[in-house]
Amino acid sequence: MRWSESYMKKRVSPEEAVRVVASGQTVYVQADTGMPQQLVRALVGRKDELANVKIVHMLVVGSELPYLAKGMEKHFRHVAVFCGATSRAAIHEGRAEFIPVFLSEIPALFNRELPIDVAFIHVSPPDEHGFCSFGVAIDITKPAAEAAKVVVAQVNPNMPRSMGDSFIHISNIQHVVEVADMLPELRPEPSSELYRTIAGHVAGLITDGATLQLGIGAIPDAVLPYLREKHDLGIHTEMFSDGVMELLDAGNITNAKKTLHRGKVVASFFMGTRKLYDYVDNNPFFEFHPSNYTNDPFIVAQNDTMVAINSALEVDLSGQVCADSMGHDIYSGIGGQVDFIRGAARSKNGKPIIALPSTAKNDTLSRLVPALKPGAGVVTSRGDVHYVVTEFGVAYLHGKSISERARALIGIAHPKFRDELTAFARARHWLC
Repeated sequence: MRWSESYMKKRVSPEEAVRVVASGQTVYVQADTGMPQQLVRALVGRKDELANVKIVHMLVVGSELPYLAKGMEKHFRHVAVFCGATSRAAIHEGRAEFIPVFLSEIPALFNRELPIDVAFIHVSPPDEHGFCSFGVAIDITKPAAEAAKVVVAQVNPNMPRSMGDSFIHISNIQHVVEVADMLPELRPEPSSELYRTIAGHVAGLITDGATLQLGIGAIPDAVLPYLREKHDLGIHTEMFSDGVMELLDAGNITNAKKTLHRGKVVASFFMGTRKLYDYVDNNPFFEFHPSNYTNDPFIVAQNDTMVAINSALEVDLSGQVCADSMGHDIYSGIGGQVDFIRGAARSKNGKPIIALPSTAKNDTLSRLVPALKPGAGVVTSRGDVHYVVTEFGVAYLHGKSISERARALIGIAHPKFRDELTAFARARHWLC
């Protein structure tokens, strides 16, 4: 049977497609801005027939999560491998679960600790050979689809056709639901003077020909405009947004000096506006791979002059970095921070950077602290940290003693907290 004939026979309604899910099963749902919303709504519509269905996914942007509403917990149990605004309350209240795990290692879970029964994916229409693209989210979605017993796909002409290791053949999809939904858009927030100051310090560490990893958030977004005087930059990252498109058009990003995948922007997923989706669509300048490749520290390290830019919630005076929780309360996740920090550290002339504002809550709390809050998770260990950047400058910690680290970090803390931090360090005999 030709693939096109098979495709026609696999077309069903969302309500028919979700009949494959049974109580007690584990369902993977494509996340980021590519959540298959019609499948999710149809699944929740079956709630009274289902009990203890696990729903696994990463961060979701621009979509509601109806299975996380109060009262749904006896039907659905969300298992988050990254916590976001949509799932934070449910995790704190015990109605959902969180798995702390490196982004590079999540795909392996699907063949070991977290087997997938059904994968809900959201893809582009098949090409002339029967291949659909995972579009905006290859990351852990392609590995989940490969591990799942059953794959159900929303097929959408508005999903961009991303290139690289980003395809699934129609023969590996059991049910097709055709939709024409517009994808949610992620629009960058206007940058503040604070973030622009931090970004200026970070940009000062970036040299011509560097390959960049840019995480999500205000600081990476603020760094990009400062790179308009840099030349021959490259991109090897887990994700990117609209700012990369502007630097590509301006000629700052050429990927010409990369030592791995020269000439290509390499990433695992992307989030942004419709303009970005159209820009990436069918564009061979971009090459997408699952996160167990893009985030593998040994792959990352093959890029010479690799610069990894990540953020944190707080950093203690010994250099321990908390990036996933506020005390005992999970706030985000480990994500790809450690993957890229370690990869950049092993790169020839690489620079692993942690960047954060020096304070929180209108300068009432220091984010450079004597000790992390009770319950705070150490995402990046003191042994992994190299550069820490705030609006007050850059501290280099690698190979430094605890005393040297404390002195350097106090120097980039907000002035109103420096005496307090100094007093703590002296009481610990870290400073004379």
